[in-house]
Amino acid sequence: MKILQVNKYHYFRAGAEKYYLDISDELKKQGHEIAYFAMHDEKNIESKWSKYFVSKLDFHNLSFKDKLKLPGRIIYSLEAKRKFKKLVEEFKPDIIHAHNIYHHISPSIFDVAKRKKIPLILHLQDYKLISPNYNIYSHGKNNWDHCGSKFYKCFFNKCFKNSYIQSFLVSLEYFVHHYILNIYNKNVDMFIAPSIFMKEKAKMFVLKSNNIEVINNHIKDYEVSETAQTKGNYWFYFGRLAVEKGIQNLLFALSEINDNSKLKIAGNGPYKKELEDLVSKLKLDDRVEFLGKKQEKELKEIIKEAKAVVIPSIWPENFPFALLETIAMGKPAIVANSGGMPEIIKDRENGFVYEAEDIKELKEKMIQIDKIDYMKMANKALESSKKYKLSKTIIDLINLYHKILANK
Repeated sequence: MKILQVNKYHYFRAGAEKYYLDISDELKKQGHEIAYFAMHDEKNIESKWSKYFVSKLDFHNLSFKDKLKLPGRIIYSLEAKRKFKKLVEEFKPDIIHAHNIYHHISPSIFDVAKRKKIPLILHLQDYKLISPNYNIYSHGKNNWDHCGSKFYKCFFNKCFKNSYIQSFLVSLEYFVHHYILNIYNKNVDMFIAPSIFMKEKAKMFVLKSNNIEVINNHIKDYEVSETAQTKGNYWFYFGRLAVEKGIQNLLFALSEINDNSKLKIAGNGPYKKELEDLVSKLKLDDRVEFLGKKQEKELKEIIKEAKAVVIPSIWPENFPFALLETIAMGKPAIVANSGGMPEIIKDRENGFVYEAEDIKELKEKMIQIDKIDYMKMANKALESSKKYKLSKTIIDLINLYHKILANK
């Protein structure tokens, strides 16, 4: 099968890129022919298809000329459409699988797929299809009232980066795509949601048919540990340091636990200074350690020695790789009842689930780690990870590809 994989970044950057690169590599190993369409970047993995990639667009370093071109590039990129057409005509794919294409590529490429009568899949790794604000969270809460037909509220409430200008631009983008061009419902043959939660939200706010399937995010087969890990002596959070990740609530919960247990935090992000200040304010300096960004091998060693990984997200996490990687090591997790995470963690079985933002309940769950049969829970965590192996994901994907091709 000839499969065209589309994603704006062609290097490992975050979860969407991990998925895009992992499945592409595995499909190639199984004999499928893969081509790529992405954006030029000095960090890109080498590809013979890069001659068709769109020009680089860096929102943090825009020239005056780039700013003038920005609305057209975000809403409907003629450059992307032109180059994508040339790639399609050379590669002649059987199917197109698009991932994170927003802003840098735009859905202008979907019109090419439609005209060429090539089946198109869109993967929903974030909430951009549902809301102008791709992560839903702004001004201290999840704004579901900015979704679907009420997208205009994003502008009035400055829901995107607390900026009227940027919120207007993404709201305009949403209006054009959904209400003028109808570019998603008209052109996409199948949507893939990593979680049931995402599927239900997409159906609630946007989709006009039932052409959506759930295929969970994955763990590489070799990443699944042979044995569960024994209990360590500190709590661990790893990921982006942003306000919607709820790390501040984890700090408040820790401050109410009087056993001198420690917390390690790995990662960087815009909220780091505020978190460091909060640590000092709560007098937790000797109990909290900021490790900075860690590579995959280092993270695994830190997870191995932890009591549990805590994911205290306020915003609705879709189906986080961080959580899958944790249970694949045979380590329990404590997670907020947020997005797709309760689909992975069952309370008191392979970890603990607490009501998001309920600091008292989070504290209680953390204390309970020392009162349970730890190895029983750790083994349950490991066992539950096996259904998310990459080999199973590939089977599900290929079956879906064949199903779409048979119906085309």
